Amino acid sequence: MENEQQPQKALDRLEVLKKIEQYESEGKFDLDVENDPPSLPLLPNKVDYLQKKLSSKFMRWLAYIGAAKFMKSCINNKMLIIKEVKGIENWANIKGGAVITSNHFSPMDSFAMQYTYMQTGKPKKNRLYRVIREGNYTNSPGGLGMMMRHCDTLPLSSNRETMVKFMRAVDTLLKKDNFVLIYPEQAMWWNYRKPRPLKDGAYKIAVRNNVPVLPMFVTMQDSNIVGPDGFYIQEFTINVFPPIYPDSNKSKQQNIKEMMDKNARVWRECYESTYGKKLTYNIKTKKPANK
Repeated sequence: MENEQQPQKALDRLEVLKKIEQYESEGKFDLDVENDPPSLPLLPNKVDYLQKKLSSKFMRWLAYIGAAKFMKSCINNKMLIIKEVKGIENWANIKGGAVITSNHFSPMDSFAMQYTYMQTGKPKKNRLYRVIREGNYTNSPGGLGMMMRHCDTLPLSSNRETMVKFMRAVDTLLKKDNFVLIYPEQAMWWNYRKPRPLKDGAYKIAVRNNVPVLPMFVTMQDSNIVGPDGFYIQEFTINVFPPIYPDSNKSKQQNIKEMMDKNARVWRECYESTYGKKLTYNIKTKKPANK
């Protein structure tokens, strides 16, 4: 219609997009752009990473019922649109545990990873754990908080003792052939389509445990559905690439760098082939560290 009124775009999303533009121009790719409250510190006695307690096992069961219903509702109501999964065999054929890496661009991307994981047939044998930020675990209220605390999440912490406990738990889970999802870009940049420079933590963990890194990159396109925030809901294509294994003939540092570089390369190639343009950043002050 000629006089059809355009939906009003949410101010908080416009502010986030403006901040993303600013941080990209400054080469600050790992900074948070969401206006979240300060994180409450996570103390070691407040988290049961390996779910040893009976209460933790019960809460996991309860949280997964809620999460499954929520994800189904999001898919049915077109709040989560997964157009295609490419390369699922690269995950399905992995023997043993692995570190999963993915770009981080939406609160929904964790559900996209869960959806892909369910297609592999692995849930009967292995679990998918997610590394999350401290504030998501300690600050999230209600049903969201329940999922953040009990759906196989591994929260980071500003407390050193808790981080020691975290690292031991990650090593144990990988040795038991589970999968650990890590977002190596660090911060979530809403609807940002470009791959960002990677942090080396995921690759250190993979090398230390002698497991592969499985790179995944989600590409997006506008759907014809406008969300409550006034922006088009994105359709996701989930690209799963061949696993990257550490080389026993190379040093720890060599493996970390080479695995990270290979991950960055397949992401960049996927971005460029999907969107039909070269990956560049609108940097005015300095170059990205991992270009």
